[in-house]
Amino acid sequence: MKKYLVTLVPVLMLSFQPDSPSNGAPKTHGQTISAGVVNGDKNGGPVEELKPSISQEKVETLVAKLLTTYHYRKVKLNDSLSSVVWDNYLKELDGNKTYFLASDVASFEKYRYQIDDALINGDLTAAYDLFNLYRKRYQERSEFVKAQIKKPFTFTSDENFNTDREKMPWPKTVEEQNDLWTKILKNQALELKLGNRKDSAVAALMTQRYNNLDKAINRVKSADVFQMYMNSFAEALDPHTNYLSPSSADKFNQDMSQSLEGIGAILREDGDYIRIMDVLPGGPAFKSKLINKDDKIAGVAQGDNGPMVNTMNWQVDEVVKLIKGPKGTIVRLQVISPNSLAGAPPKEIRLVREKIKLEEQRAKKEIIEVTDNGKPFKIGVINIPIFYRDFEGARKREEGFSSTTSDVKKFVEELKAEKVDGIVIDLRDNGGGSLVESINLTGLFIPKGPVVQVREATGETEVYTDPDPSVTYDGPMAVLVNRFSASASEIFAAAIQDYKRGIIVGGQTYGKGTVQTMIDLNQWLPKEPEKVGQVKMTIQKFYRINGSSTQHKGVTPDVQLPSAFSAEEYGESSQPSALPWDQINSTRYEQSRGIDDKILSRLRDRFDQRLKSDPELKQLAQDLADFKKAKENTVVSLQEAKRRKERDEAERKRTAANKVSQISASGDEAEPATTGTAATPKKKKDLYLNEAGLVLADYIMATHLAVNK
Repeated sequence: MKKYLVTLVPVLMLSFQPDSPSNGAPKTHGQTISAGVVNGDKNGGPVEELKPSISQEKVETLVAKLLTTYHYRKVKLNDSLSSVVWDNYLKELDGNKTYFLASDVASFEKYRYQIDDALINGDLTAAYDLFNLYRKRYQERSEFVKAQIKKPFTFTSDENFNTDREKMPWPKTVEEQNDLWTKILKNQALELKLGNRKDSAVAALMTQRYNNLDKAINRVKSADVFQMYMNSFAEALDPHTNYLSPSSADKFNQDMSQSLEGIGAILREDGDYIRIMDVLPGGPAFKSKLINKDDKIAGVAQGDNGPMVNTMNWQVDEVVKLIKGPKGTIVRLQVISPNSLAGAPPKEIRLVREKIKLEEQRAKKEIIEVTDNGKPFKIGVINIPIFYRDFEGARKREEGFSSTTSDVKKFVEELKAEKVDGIVIDLRDNGGGSLVESINLTGLFIPKGPVVQVREATGETEVYTDPDPSVTYDGPMAVLVNRFSASASEIFAAAIQDYKRGIIVGGQTYGKGTVQTMIDLNQWLPKEPEKVGQVKMTIQKFYRINGSSTQHKGVTPDVQLPSAFSAEEYGESSQPSALPWDQINSTRYEQSRGIDDKILSRLRDRFDQRLKSDPELKQLAQDLADFKKAKENTVVSLQEAKRRKERDEAERKRTAANKVSQISASGDEAEPATTGTAATPKKKKDLYLNEAGLVLADYIMATHLAVNK
């Protein structure tokens, strides 16, 4: 690290972090709510207007200075940035455009180009004035909601509701707003009714839902508003930079990593629902292959017969209490996938609670057999869910300390002894981990040489190299990736591709090519008697050895398979403030001569032929096309008969999409492997893994043809 960064006391973060940058920051309807308590009427009456503290004004100025001085993206606080920050804050408060009127938004336009000056001067007037108006508007809407849900809803009128309000205008009048909210409530009530609930149960659930939201809004305190506003600024620089209030910083550093030891997932509040930030390898959620990152939890039930508790608008701590429980007991979750079509019902997942087995986070191997042009091939597969390393064991030089590289090396030797024709490294859904391991792992397959370049904000570049000239495996290999392969996974895949050492197969990777550091703000404000929070800031950028950044674009496979996930919706390129892709000078490295453009063209042609002729691949491509088309429709009917038909069709398409999802395909249909042993043969074919095996088989045959010539 360079001298000026040592001052910041950095903790480098290389893992996959595509989550919303607030990391537990309080948000309002459609966003995150914190667990603070505000002074006010406990019976739901008017609450006291929130005001900033002198300490917060100091922190605002400090954060503005730190981010404009040390962030990788050298930005200036000007009117252009001010406008982006203001739009971010409006979105944080009322992203669905349901609480503010158009006149409210217009009355605050005077602040749009003043935020840059306010950040420099420690002025929080705009932030708190807008939030206090938001809360006033929320209370007005709350009264309207309570009156509406007391009346029975009818679903006979032929009317529609657009569930996507992001590009919609704010309502101009209270009458227009009332009409909007009537449709919102009818839509929610109809969703519940279609779940075979009686009208009385629907009314009770709706009442509970909005009572929960009232409590959440009334618990918001000044520190929460400040965090939300500062993140509107931080998010304008890049998606992985954010401010954490003292309480959020404590959660981030201590609680969140162990928040769900019962099923193995990390949660955060996200609007009406609790969102799954990450699924931990080795836990029940991970092994089920039915729960994925960014799924939302709508309900929790105990045992096989316990009633489903609606958890909409609950706080994360309350939901954690419901999900945790003794080892061996049953918990059922209602889950909404981010890929769910408009009107699709939540899916119910049954899990058995257990302690997370760390060994199940480690690499595993198996052997698959594929037949290409009538010729059988024996393909070794090594699945790596995360780049892990026992840093403490490494520091103490313990013999046999846990590491990705040592495990994979052992598996490679075993697969060589079993005379496999080639090896596939499966990095699907691998969100990253240890940079050291991604470098060392690359070293198993190449002679010594550069693996990745790391560039500082100052422009200085350091090349990270594999110094070991030995090669553990020099045979045919492929690397299987998807949209959720990120960070350290991208470094490994990019190096293998740049050295022309193996074939990259699958979907375009995530595109997270940045490094973050945590800054304790109390070190910069030593006279402050209480904690003032932390800043997570992007300080470095990764580059391939050919000079191309892994940021934004990720790694483009040599052979691209059909994908359910588009770059516009998922990954770094879906974030408006993501750092751009760029290039620096290439390093000196020696490519393998086993792969050239002619061979790659042959592999793509062979895959295209299979895509046209193989019934399973043809069905996969068709299901994906149908699903993508269905996702574009966000309008649902509020007429019960029509909605039932829409729901049935949405469920059919969701089922088809689940069959082809890269996330579920990798283990949904397989028996789990035991660490250090070959996996039990799969009950059903993993289409993506099978296709990677066929691409590798094509490569083996192509190289044999070239040699024979």
